[in-house]
Amino acid sequence: MKLSLREQIHAALFAIIIAGLSQLTIPLGLIPLTGQTFAIGLAVTFLGTRTGTMAIIIYLLLGLIGLPVFAGFSSGIGVLLGPTGGYLVGFLFNGLLTGLVVEKTAFRYTGAVIGNIVGALATLLFGTLWLKWSTGMAWPAAFNGGFVLFIIPGIIKAVAAAYLGIFLRNRLAQPLALR
Repeated sequence: MKLSLREQIHAALFAIIIAGLSQLTIPLGLIPLTGQTFAIGLAVTFLGTRTGTMAIIIYLLLGLIGLPVFAGFSSGIGVLLGPTGGYLVGFLFNGLLTGLVVEKTAFRYTGAVIGNIVGALATLLFGTLWLKWSTGMAWPAAFNGGFVLFIIPGIIKAVAAAYLGIFLRNRLAQPLALR
């Protein structure tokens, strides 16, 4: 995936935004409620699939090399292999799915909301599967603790990311030369 210098800068800036919003954390047992998924949806809604997904990749790589960008200022391969690692992997699929829907609907509010909800559900699905696999939890416990608990907050964050992303994109598209 070849990005222009402008797209690379936008991706890097949004990787920083994702890292910052990831620190907004409400502990809810094993899996905290964070601003990460909001930031992921915002990045892809604002930047589009290619550049938004690159922002997610940069964010994940920063955390994997040891910079404390994951929720709770955590980092490293241990986080990826731990109980919440599936959510991090799910961010990539969230970005791809959200971006595809948003772009197919020409960056309209309704499409952005649908895309962000689909992306958020993808993150929850990957996170729940990984939670079950990595902890050995029973399926009902993993589903309740890793999916059900986060559906309503996930939808709220998805709708907020969709509206803010499209709003900002409409206001800043010309100065930032977004396509």
